[in-house]
Amino acid sequence: MADTYDLTVIIPTFNEEENIAAIIGAVNEIFLRSSIHGEVLIVDDSSKDRTIEIVQEIAGQNDNVRLIVRREDHGLSQSVVEGFGAARSEILQVIDADFSHPPELIPRFYEAIRHGADIAIGSRYMKGGDIEQWPLKRRVISLGATVFGRILFPEVTDPVSGFFAVRREVVFGAPLAPRGYKILMEVLGRGRWHSFVEIPFVFKDREEGTSKLRPDTMVDYLRQCAGIARFSISRRAGPVWEEWTKIVRFGLVGLSGILVNMGLLYALTEVAGLYYLISAAIAIELSIVNNFVWNDIWTFGAVDNLRFERKVQRFGSFQAVSMGGLVINMAILYLLADVAGVYYLVANLAGILIAFAWNYGINRHYTWVRA
Repeated sequence: MADTYDLTVIIPTFNEEENIAAIIGAVNEIFLRSSIHGEVLIVDDSSKDRTIEIVQEIAGQNDNVRLIVRREDHGLSQSVVEGFGAARSEILQVIDADFSHPPELIPRFYEAIRHGADIAIGSRYMKGGDIEQWPLKRRVISLGATVFGRILFPEVTDPVSGFFAVRREVVFGAPLAPRGYKILMEVLGRGRWHSFVEIPFVFKDREEGTSKLRPDTMVDYLRQCAGIARFSISRRAGPVWEEWTKIVRFGLVGLSGILVNMGLLYALTEVAGLYYLISAAIAIELSIVNNFVWNDIWTFGAVDNLRFERKVQRFGSFQAVSMGGLVINMAILYLLADVAGVYYLVANLAGILIAFAWNYGINRHYTWVRA
């Protein structure tokens, strides 16, 4: 009967002969120091160097080290998913072979899952996280991918991290469609999870070997994002669906605010006889109040409606963000219409869209950060 473990550390490899013995030794040392009964599962994509041979030698001397050699459908994400299925524990940790992910943090991930989190994510972009020794091009690509990923998962600061742990039930039987390098995106988009924690870490570029980043990596990533979005829409469930529901509601509330604004501007000017700029100021403010109330109740479903001070704080934040959006709208309109010569209605539409993205993004992350 196969032994069962507290934790499985899955290490996907391809041509990692310079690093593989050291990373296995480091992980086993962490197991020993932390009293974790763990296994090391190497999932290799038919390496052309001595990686397979080295792992076989180590596995022959260590019962907790196993090797899977994949002969077809190569790819990091595919390797990790195969590791999910072969693991002999209920907690699964994914880590790179090149020491870009610090193995000494493994016990923190393990404890986070043990204490109730479904997913524990290593973040380079939260306080305490960083990236060292990375060229500007890779920083820009990574940041761009992260920003795009946060459209789908706005509460996760590093949704494209390759350093994470997950409870087996999150991925067991989940319709994962792994491609490329961003396997965490698949887990977040298609896995069965409710809670996550993030653990800051400093990413260090590989010391030995060469990077596996290819020119088509971004294309695979964009296809993956589109697939996750389609999956969520078809299922009408999951965190991506919930987020897009909030975006649509936020947009509808914004449209209601336009109607309130226009209606009040007309009534106060034509009926009440106020100077149109005074009417406009009142109409803008009351449309902001309208938008706040509906977003608070309907879009984000704030649960502390009886706490007046929290509602006042949210309104103050919403007011400031709305004023910022107004400034952005006007600035874009001026720059495109007066400076770039774009037709003013098209320029105004661009300003509205950019201001909408500003309003939603800032309010989502600060005004209603945990709604």
